[in-house]
Amino acid sequence: MTSLPGWTGLDDRAIAYARALAADAVQKVGNGHPGTAMSLAPVAYTLFQRHLVHDPSDPTWLGRDRFILSCGHSSLTLYTQLFYSGYGLEMEDLKSFRTWGSLTPGHPEFGHTAGVEMTTGPLGQGVATAVGMAMAARYERGLLDSDAPEGASPFDHSIWVICSDGDLQEGISAEASSLAGTQELGNLNLIYDDNRISIEGDTRNAFTEDVSMRYRAYGWHVVEVATLDDGNVDISALDAAMITAKSEKTKPTLIRLKSVIAWPAPNLRGTGKSHGSALGETEVAETKKLLGLDPAEDFAMPDEILAHVRKVKSRASLVRKEWNIAFSAWEASHKDSANLLKRLRKRELPPQWDAGIPVFAAGKDVATRAASGEVINAIAKALPELWGGSADLAGSNNTSIDDGGSFLPKSSAIKSAHPYGRIIHFGIREHAMGAILNGITLHGLTRPFAGTFAVFSDYMRPSVRLAALMKIAPIFVWTHDSIGVGEDGPTHQPIEHFAALRAIPGLDVIRPGDANEVAEAWKKIITGNRTSGLLLSRQNLPVFDRSDCAPATGVSRGAYILKDAPHAQVIMIATGSEVSLALDVQSALSQEGIQARVVSAPCLEWFSEQDDAYKDLVLPKSIPLKVSIEVGIAQGWRELIGDHGLSISMEHYGASADAKRLFKEFGFSVEAISVRIKAALI
Repeated sequence: MTSLPGWTGLDDRAIAYARALAADAVQKVGNGHPGTAMSLAPVAYTLFQRHLVHDPSDPTWLGRDRFILSCGHSSLTLYTQLFYSGYGLEMEDLKSFRTWGSLTPGHPEFGHTAGVEMTTGPLGQGVATAVGMAMAARYERGLLDSDAPEGASPFDHSIWVICSDGDLQEGISAEASSLAGTQELGNLNLIYDDNRISIEGDTRNAFTEDVSMRYRAYGWHVVEVATLDDGNVDISALDAAMITAKSEKTKPTLIRLKSVIAWPAPNLRGTGKSHGSALGETEVAETKKLLGLDPAEDFAMPDEILAHVRKVKSRASLVRKEWNIAFSAWEASHKDSANLLKRLRKRELPPQWDAGIPVFAAGKDVATRAASGEVINAIAKALPELWGGSADLAGSNNTSIDDGGSFLPKSSAIKSAHPYGRIIHFGIREHAMGAILNGITLHGLTRPFAGTFAVFSDYMRPSVRLAALMKIAPIFVWTHDSIGVGEDGPTHQPIEHFAALRAIPGLDVIRPGDANEVAEAWKKIITGNRTSGLLLSRQNLPVFDRSDCAPATGVSRGAYILKDAPHAQVIMIATGSEVSLALDVQSALSQEGIQARVVSAPCLEWFSEQDDAYKDLVLPKSIPLKVSIEVGIAQGWRELIGDHGLSISMEHYGASADAKRLFKEFGFSVEAISVRIKAALI
């Protein structure tokens, strides 16, 4: 029996039943990952019952700790504790594990099951997202209660993570963990399940580094917990490690926990076979015998055990009452901040929030990345919840907030460092940057953005996809969006990226044609609360004369008639830097008696959501020749231009030369496009 204050034999039995539930659930459906859920049962139980600050009656309680199961394949580890704690999952939900329509899908899904803080499964994402949550907790505290002593604010809480060997092999976790050390995120606690087993067996076939030394080098506090002689988790030592983690305020903590996968299964414990397959009826029965349970019972849960574990709700209620008292005192003494919090929680915007957004005058060429930088700063003056940065490219991405201060701990040697600064220095860590942005967004109160070059969106694609999957609203800023990068050459020139990003369901990809389209795009992004990515030019682009062209407000509909012509014979649909080129082509064709309509299409996703009447107005069937003009592959454009349409596109990589030369050489010139359109009209 475990020797801990307040621990009884009922707690040991509850863990035994949790292990059995993991084996039963996988055995019933015939697939899944029983081994890790079995070995992690005591870890999750100790955390949820003794250390995690949570209120099962209110999964979105502002004062809660956050828990992320980064090794999402072990979803039963979380589901069992949600069932035990009374979050709404019941035994029937465990019985329907990994089946259609259940609340217990194969991997935890945010927004689907109460108590799940993020969608996990792609390994490493949970670790990196947790870093974002820990950063958000600090920023939000600064926004709302910056003067409170350490540990005395109702906004002080911890981020807890359980991760696996696989999580720490993924590069994204290394990127994020390094940054977490630099940020001195003392509110972040990572429990590493060091069971030395993955699908291919012993992890020493690919993973032999000293993880503890690596994390110490990152600047983390590391606590090691060994197994007992029989291979079981040492719960007393684990509990002490969790207490130590909570007391460490200046460093994130790694608890390196030695465990035996599938313990105490007699034949499959410590094997790769127990990782991703059902144990088999005989092995499950023999395991239950070792646990002191009836092997003939499946999904067993004695009333006394369930009543005991559900007491966590009563304990949570007491903690919640204490927090409510502290929160009420804060509200009374921080009227302005309390009003701000109410607005942030409702995801509302203040009156005239967009009044300061600039209107750009025609006659001056402006790169859309530069316009975006101006808009960000205008919005930041009205929305203190807006903050962000870049992957070491702020000067190029235009993602700095003037006088925002660098989000860094007090101990930082950086002159502009401020623990509650608005400028995040992600370092050259695009993948982690994407996940950290997700974590900040999931934490709930603020609106983060982050930038890099468009060609490096590939480096962060899994995080972007996960944001879209979770239907959350981080803002991705991708600049240097075409061969307009020029002399940097093909390594830095996105060609297939527009199409690849548009292929992600739920991601709004916006490529504005001029500075005022940038401003309107930002307005739509801020009010829309959807996963969004801006594609912005390095090179200067003409600012359209809106007395000659339609208002930029058309951006909100995804595509709009920028400049029409009487009795148009052709419609040119362009995005980004190619919109001004389309206007020039329109003028040239007009001189030859050919009338053309120019449609600016900054966001195909927004346009696809318009009603048929509007779509037919912009792209009527009565004008059969439709031409897409975009410096990227043509994939995706056929839906708009039809089988007989013409795509002016880039179907190969670029080259190193100045932008004007590249556009000319690769057919993006008035002359070349005019020739192709005239040929298509014959």
